[in-house]
Amino acid sequence: MLHVSIIIPRKAILASLEGTRQILQQVNNFMAMQGAPAMFDINLVGLDRETKVGGSLFTVYATGLIDEVKKTDLIIIPAVDGDLKEAIDINKDFLPWLVMQHAKGAEIASLCVGAFLLASTGLVDGKKCATHWVAQNQFRIMFPQVNLVTEQIITEENGIYSSGGAFSYLNLILHLVEKHAGREMAMMTAKVFAIEIERNNQSRFIMFNGQKDHDDDEIRATQDYIENNYTEKLTVDLLASTFSLGRRSLERRFKKATANTVTEYIQRVKIEAAKKNLENSRKTVAEVMYEVGYSDNKAFRNTFKKIIGLSPIEYKNRYNKEAIAV
Repeated sequence: MLHVSIIIPRKAILASLEGTRQILQQVNNFMAMQGAPAMFDINLVGLDRETKVGGSLFTVYATGLIDEVKKTDLIIIPAVDGDLKEAIDINKDFLPWLVMQHAKGAEIASLCVGAFLLASTGLVDGKKCATHWVAQNQFRIMFPQVNLVTEQIITEENGIYSSGGAFSYLNLILHLVEKHAGREMAMMTAKVFAIEIERNNQSRFIMFNGQKDHDDDEIRATQDYIENNYTEKLTVDLLASTFSLGRRSLERRFKKATANTVTEYIQRVKIEAAKKNLENSRKTVAEVMYEVGYSDNKAFRNTFKKIIGLSPIEYKNRYNKEAIAV
């Protein structure tokens, strides 16, 4: 039986904590129906016997405190609510315990912005990690040594897992179920909870909002210029000339400030505008393409799919309310 420790962070988001427990318990229920022993020994591990969560509306009772758990096989870090720096501070006593348990062989999985607690341990330095796309800019600032991959729903590296935004944590828990209980059990569980098991990309849900929490005023002005003139043909040379900057200096400073190259930023701004048009207008894909400053259909289609994970027409058919109604 796999010993699972679902930690109870102060200010935890109840959905990811209780949702995880329910899914693992359902697997145990399935095992019992088949006359087999339980797969997961599920434990709620806290810093306190009772922890207020969900804006202090709910109380979660721990089955044990961290110093009572000497060895565990799998640790789940639920998402946390509110100010993330504060969440790290009030939960800092978990951090050395997480490091110690990982050194003893425990796997660790963070859910959504639970990645901030995971990253605070140093265990994902130089490794891939996912989190909610809304928090990506703050994550990059706080943990520049971590390889943040916002487009992925699940990351897995050396026994450490992470999941993307909000309810995508369900896909990570199913991934862990499949790993430890098998594909058939994961499929049965997915059907009971109506989870799309093969979903592995959250790019289509990301709303691009350029990182502007930096001190480089000229780069911030360049960002504003791109966002206000995305319908034009923008190039690095044009921007460098407009702001009287050397090309190399602009590219170096832009990447440092925004975590995007200039070209990536231009593409993301244009594609975000295209998404909104495809969602809310009757315009054809070609019309939208020209409006956001593309003249090459292949280049537009390839860039859109690279960033969003769907072609423009697939995106329109899925998210345009009139297309959906047909």
